[in-house]
Amino acid sequence: MLLLGYYSYGIVKGTAAKDNEKGIKLGLDLAGGVSITYQVKGDETPSAEDMKDTVYKLQKRVETYSTEAEVYQVGDNRISVEIPGVSDANSILEELGTPGTLEFKTTEGETFMTGEMVADAQAATDTSKTSSSKYVVQLKLTSEGAEIFSEKTGEYLNKVLPIYYDGECISYPTVQNQITNGEAVISGMKSYEDAEALASQIRSGALKLELEELQSEVVGAKLGSQAIKTSIIAAIIGLLIIIAFMLIAYRIPGLAASIALLIYTGIVLAILHLYHITLTLPGIAGIILSIGMAVDANVIIFARIREEIAAGHSVAQSIDIGFKKAFSAIFDGNITTLIASLVLMWLGSGTVKGFAYTLALGIVVSMFTALVVSRFVMNALYAVGFHDEKFYGRAKQRK
Repeated sequence: MLLLGYYSYGIVKGTAAKDNEKGIKLGLDLAGGVSITYQVKGDETPSAEDMKDTVYKLQKRVETYSTEAEVYQVGDNRISVEIPGVSDANSILEELGTPGTLEFKTTEGETFMTGEMVADAQAATDTSKTSSSKYVVQLKLTSEGAEIFSEKTGEYLNKVLPIYYDGECISYPTVQNQITNGEAVISGMKSYEDAEALASQIRSGALKLELEELQSEVVGAKLGSQAIKTSIIAAIIGLLIIIAFMLIAYRIPGLAASIALLIYTGIVLAILHLYHITLTLPGIAGIILSIGMAVDANVIIFARIREEIAAGHSVAQSIDIGFKKAFSAIFDGNITTLIASLVLMWLGSGTVKGFAYTLALGIVVSMFTALVVSRFVMNALYAVGFHDEKFYGRAKQRK
């Protein structure tokens, strides 16, 4: 527990200093990030279906930068992108670029495939043929694209099929074999950075609509460093008040709950840090809500223990029976909330997902600390000599 406490202190200290390596990765509202607004090219208003499809594909792209990244439609023809918790905003703006039109052409200038038929493009290092590394771009095509590409690569074997982005040729790949499985490899890159740049352009061109960058900026934190420090102090004060209340109201069980709550806090901080989960204000709300549920679970357990003591059972028996009887109510209540958070993860985006992730994390950890850690600590305290029922309390008998 001391090691967990020391580790948690380091995380809190790093978070207050906005150090993503030592602390928790902070979201756009806490530490700033990148904000980009795109507009659909052309005078015609795009269909709702095309906008929805473009937002979805762009969302999947930006989630590689942050789990809290959010893409949403603004008006009829604009899309806003917010990527929080990034340290090098300019490089992300350069890499994300302006999504344009991607075309696969023949040497005669015929466009036989567009970006919509590309499912994914990723840079990779291929060492299968030679001992020296070879930088490539791996393409995955849709079912429609795979069929067309198979036909064209068979027809243009050992010939060039150039790839164009916004009318400019970005690659001259030579067809070495007929591609029949919908997975192609573009080789000949000088470096991994070149391969990643080409893959990024291809992914951008895979969007359904052609977009142009209307506005982009590096966003400063809305709350600022002082507000983050104030929030940390408020959280510590809140924990101390809860601990004091539990000790006064429940005595030895309250001590066990307080220790479990401290361990809960340490575990949550450790997971947020180790798995680089970006924390935003909605995410903090999810953690606070799960803390309340953790305390509520302990209250249910202690009430059951007091009822068993009032019924004439020994303290040891009451502890055992109390945890068993409380398990069903705690499990049902937490599972229903967990299901709700999973639905938010599935259907939500951006900060909504951030709230769902931290809520789900808090629920799982709080169930563990309430049902396992609290029980272990109470049994340990009983074993060292706290046998008298006055340390645990007795429920009032109903008349």
